[in-house]
Amino acid sequence: MENILSQIVKEAFETPSNRFIETVEQATGILKTEAGKVGNLDIVGRLVKIRPVGEALVIGDLHGDLESLIQILQESNFLQRMKKASDATLIFLGDYGDRGQYSAEVYYTVLKLKLNYPEQVVLMRGNHEYFWVRGGQELTPSPHDLPFQFKTRFGKTWTEAYATVRRLFEYLYNASLVEERYLMIHGGLSQHARTIEDLAYAHKANANPELLEDILWSDPDEEVDEVSASPRGAGKLFGKKATIKILKEFNVKILIRGHEQCPEGFKVNHNDRILTLFSRKGSPYFNAFGAYLNVNLAQKFEDATQLIPYIHKF
Repeated sequence: MENILSQIVKEAFETPSNRFIETVEQATGILKTEAGKVGNLDIVGRLVKIRPVGEALVIGDLHGDLESLIQILQESNFLQRMKKASDATLIFLGDYGDRGQYSAEVYYTVLKLKLNYPEQVVLMRGNHEYFWVRGGQELTPSPHDLPFQFKTRFGKTWTEAYATVRRLFEYLYNASLVEERYLMIHGGLSQHARTIEDLAYAHKANANPELLEDILWSDPDEEVDEVSASPRGAGKLFGKKATIKILKEFNVKILIRGHEQCPEGFKVNHNDRILTLFSRKGSPYFNAFGAYLNVNLAQKFEDATQLIPYIHKF
């Protein structure tokens, strides 16, 4: 199975733009048509319901850090376990590109994994896979260096490769839910999310415009009571009361998210109801560790501290 990963990584560095575009379009095609029962998944809109069976490998922000992605997959031996067990699920929490040197290669690798294991790989959307318009002007994550990276990687044909990846973003998932256990989103909770349908269709034009922004951009804060403005300029800071209320509404115990750099690779917030995973290392973050979660979904846990034995730091 390591040979498959080695082959994918080799292709990631050698693939010309036309083959890269073809791979992105193939993966986008799968994501566009996924609905209903898909293996161990039940897909409604842009929400993935995961049955509480088998094991899951959950990976946080990568931001172009291909080396960390390779290390996680090799160290966990999870591709081999996916081949042996159809209910083994590989979940990415978003933010595949920007900042790191190998954004195009990370996108290629995770999309090839989706193509190889279409019923076992869940690709969620991060704030770096989201652009919004205010006052008629498109706003992007900061820094958004993906265009410059694509220009370096693909030369004169970079614009088409970049546009194809931008189209992919619209089909990445808003949230994943394991009933009575976990809600997984990239950023944070939203006071506008009241039902499963709110999460599933947050990307739709007729949805509350703040909903998807909140999901992808918000952060927990220990000093905030319920909700406050975010220094990021998008999303919100949400407090303990908001966390307890919303997790109860969705009948889950723990929020699993990415979005924030963690010096130890992970952190726990809000009376141990939130677990943040950050799965890359190096500039510009300089965190000492990255981390990922490898857990049996059949097990029930009351709080995030009980997940710590299943968190792997590297």
